[in-house]
Amino acid sequence: MNLKLIGAFLTALLTFSAGPAIAQDEGQRASTGGAQTLEDILARQKGLEVDEGFRRDNLGDPSTAAPISGNLGTLGGLSQSDLYRGIRYAETDVSVSNTSAAAEILVQDGGMSWLLTREGAIQSYAAWGMGAILALLVVFYFTRGKMVIEGGPSGNTIERFKPLERFGHWCLAGSFIMLAITGLLLLFGRTVLIPIFGHEANSSIATFSIWVHNNIAWVFMASLVWIFVTWVAHNIPNKLDLVWLAKGGGIIGNAHPSARKFNAGQKIIFWMTILLGASVSMSGMSLLFPFEFPMFAETFAAINAVIPAMGLQTELLPHEEMQLAHLWHAIVATTMIIAIIAHIYIGSVGMEGAFDAMGSGHVDLEWARQHHDLWVEEEEAKASSGGVS
Repeated sequence: MNLKLIGAFLTALLTFSAGPAIAQDEGQRASTGGAQTLEDILARQKGLEVDEGFRRDNLGDPSTAAPISGNLGTLGGLSQSDLYRGIRYAETDVSVSNTSAAAEILVQDGGMSWLLTREGAIQSYAAWGMGAILALLVVFYFTRGKMVIEGGPSGNTIERFKPLERFGHWCLAGSFIMLAITGLLLLFGRTVLIPIFGHEANSSIATFSIWVHNNIAWVFMASLVWIFVTWVAHNIPNKLDLVWLAKGGGIIGNAHPSARKFNAGQKIIFWMTILLGASVSMSGMSLLFPFEFPMFAETFAAINAVIPAMGLQTELLPHEEMQLAHLWHAIVATTMIIAIIAHIYIGSVGMEGAFDAMGSGHVDLEWARQHHDLWVEEEEAKASSGGVS
């Protein structure tokens, strides 16, 4: 009974004392402009947005400077708290002997938000996205089955891709696969590899992955340019692509819509690879050469000019540029991985005879007529014209 009375007394005491404490915090902010309240602390702990203006804008007033001989005289109109707030929000002119990039930024507290986003939303997107596409492809395979050549292979072949085309494709594909594997190892190292293999093993894996990732990236970028130059003329969208899409590309149902060298589905993969590949390459360059290629402040300014309601922040610290580049790099790369998984399925187990196009470079003539009939007609016309001459 006594314990219950004591508990009730303590509860009442805490209840009646909480209000004055909060009011005192708010009063302190009103009088000093620098104190945060209990509500600020609780909101920050819940991950809510907190307006930091009451601290960011409270950096002292030189007009109220004390005499040099008086208290705070050497600091002018600043206090120690004002000085530290200025350092935290990079509003204080700092002179450093280190001449490396961004050395004058002594405090940048956006790292925790970056880490939480990386280990939260980014990892979830990667895990659920890849898991979903794999599950969908398994279901599709067992319901639709493998797309076979109607009537069986003819036994005659036609050259689909020349050696240089296949070389560029495999350089791009091989480098992308290596980048995807090493990138995923780095993304999930802390949450997956450390609990299974331990810190030392993850350290070795991460070190090797970073080295491979940074060097293979050059092969990927060079191959991306080569593929663009080689195939862009064949991937210009036209009205035929709309018909192909309307008929499901032959994947849904049994129809085989007409197509030239590349059908609408392949054109989508091509432009997705080029555009997202260029974007991931730009963010990758920003990460390879820290603080040398800031991208987001100018990009946000351009977006705000078109859509003022967005109100994106355009004054970014060098470290914030790097954090945004890393997050964007992971998002774009994950999107590419999800799309390329589907592309690999169609080009291997999903369609009979498709792999030969990039394997030997020659495909069965009947396969070509079913999936790229207009291209076959063009190639046969070229051969006939060449034979006549």
